[in-house]
Amino acid sequence: MHWLERHWYRRGLVSLLLLPAAALYCALVGLRRMGYRLGWLRTVHVPAPVIVVGNITVGGSGKTPLVIWLAGVLKQRNLRPGIVTRGYGGRARDWPRDVRADSDPEEVGDEPVLLARAAGCPVVADPDRVRGAQRLVRTHGCDVIVSDDGLQHYRLARAVEIAVIDGARRFGNGFCLPAGPLREPVGRLRHVHAVVTQGEPQAGELGMALIETGFTRLGARAETAEVSAFRGRTAHAVAGIGNPARFFDHLRRLGVEVIEHPFPDHHPYTPADLEFGDRLPVLMTAKDAVKCERFADERCWVLAVEAHPDPRLADLVPRILKERRGG
Repeated sequence: MHWLERHWYRRGLVSLLLLPAAALYCALVGLRRMGYRLGWLRTVHVPAPVIVVGNITVGGSGKTPLVIWLAGVLKQRNLRPGIVTRGYGGRARDWPRDVRADSDPEEVGDEPVLLARAAGCPVVADPDRVRGAQRLVRTHGCDVIVSDDGLQHYRLARAVEIAVIDGARRFGNGFCLPAGPLREPVGRLRHVHAVVTQGEPQAGELGMALIETGFTRLGARAETAEVSAFRGRTAHAVAGIGNPARFFDHLRRLGVEVIEHPFPDHHPYTPADLEFGDRLPVLMTAKDAVKCERFADERCWVLAVEAHPDPRLADLVPRILKERRGG
């Protein structure tokens, strides 16, 4: 998989050889979406408006921080949001699962636990997002649902679609899977309500920055430190996210001399993954921390960040919800 990913961000022989498979994939994706639009496939409406935050590429783009921010905006508007997520990587045998701050990420997935800790609203993990959304309404009394990812999960009817783009990698070589990183053709973005770019936005896009708020030490000696705490120091950096290079570059902008340790997205960490034969600090993302905290020692620190999207998004989403509800 990692070998193939390297070819997704350039147009070379491998990606060109895979173009016939990509064309077939695009055709099937298009037929499936048409099936939902024309009613051949059943779309399910839950008794609350659904806001989908997703992307059209494989890998991370900043969806989870934006979902956390959006939940906060909705609460400020006196709404009762709930978050439904697939629970990718979770090994639970029974779904849906209510996710709490102390839930086991091996059972429900790493991102749901992170959302439960940071969003301040009910979180339900379920591979069947319709069933998970229904649970949020019936069990938790939520009056608006935020779907973390799920832009391609058309069975769940939605009122608002927000697509998030990695501003550095954008759409790679522009090809659909398996020749490129696209889950759907770029033209899909013409049909969403907002395109949010983590980084520098282009025409028609809203920008979003991830602003660091400080470091927190894992392990028994829990404490916090300023974002400048590791400036001029050498540190190991581990990242099991969609784009580890973005985290490493982020640390370098903070003045850290980074020793890179990239891992696959949703990597199931073990203590051996954090052993490097020295006592240098080990820096990681919040998503990595939920899986490492049970065995992390005092060398380990997590960098906390907050999403700061274009302020226009905070007015756009409630306005669309109000229009869909007829005022």
